[in-house]
Amino acid sequence: MLRERVANNVFVFTSELYAQVTAGAIITPAGAIVIDTLPYPVETRQIVQFIEERHGVPVRYVVNTHYHADHTYGTCFFKHARVVSHHLCYELLNTRGRESLARTRRSSRDMAEIRLVLPDIVFDEGVLSLHLGGTTLEMWHAPGHSPDSIICMVKEERILFAADTLMPLPFLADGNWEDYIGTLEDLLTRPFENVIQGHGEVILRGEVQEKVKEDLEYLRCIHDKISEMLRKGKDFDAVEQIEIEACGKSRIPLNGLVQQLHRTNVETLYQALKNQREEIEVSQPIAN
Repeated sequence: MLRERVANNVFVFTSELYAQVTAGAIITPAGAIVIDTLPYPVETRQIVQFIEERHGVPVRYVVNTHYHADHTYGTCFFKHARVVSHHLCYELLNTRGRESLARTRRSSRDMAEIRLVLPDIVFDEGVLSLHLGGTTLEMWHAPGHSPDSIICMVKEERILFAADTLMPLPFLADGNWEDYIGTLEDLLTRPFENVIQGHGEVILRGEVQEKVKEDLEYLRCIHDKISEMLRKGKDFDAVEQIEIEACGKSRIPLNGLVQQLHRTNVETLYQALKNQREEIEVSQPIAN
């Protein structure tokens, strides 16, 4: 696990075992707030040790930014913390999350000790503010990557924990294209000092706007290319022709994993747009 200090009391932890996934910690005299966890127990235990032994404070809260396993599996190692999420995260953890964990525990000895922890503080709309030790963490719903995604800002430092809303390549296999566009457009209206992605490197202040604009351009590009393919009657196999570089992104980040993410994106969006076209055709009256 890699550790980086991005402000006086704000730390980022990056997994060396799985897809450069990140977690964060805000450490105050009254305790710590942890934002997401790392999927493998050995790395999450290192976070616990760093906070409780190095800084001598308990973890008061764990924020689950969304229900995906790589961000929530370590929640169980913060035994006395309250868990915060969007209400949809609670529902998804309690359904899909249980099913996924059962499969994972059967197939991986490393994950046998993981247990599901459901959030006990949830919110729906608006901004949820969490105050601890002179620090305020603001959270709001940011769907797109997943229906339950939230993002979190350390108010005093204007540091954004964007979770998987921002990563080296937008990923919408479990989300919604329209929601993603709306969330990213909203981010363009807000100033941030630094942004912690859900995977990959910290984005510095001067790079944030450009990064968000690039992500919007990528999402619009794949939408336009797939829409044109459907208009011309091309089948599912045609999406293989949409190269990641043609949509303004590199295939190098995350050790090349973004290429797989891109392929899943275009396949997912193709099916969604195809379904929309078929629904419209069915709903239109047949001309006499």
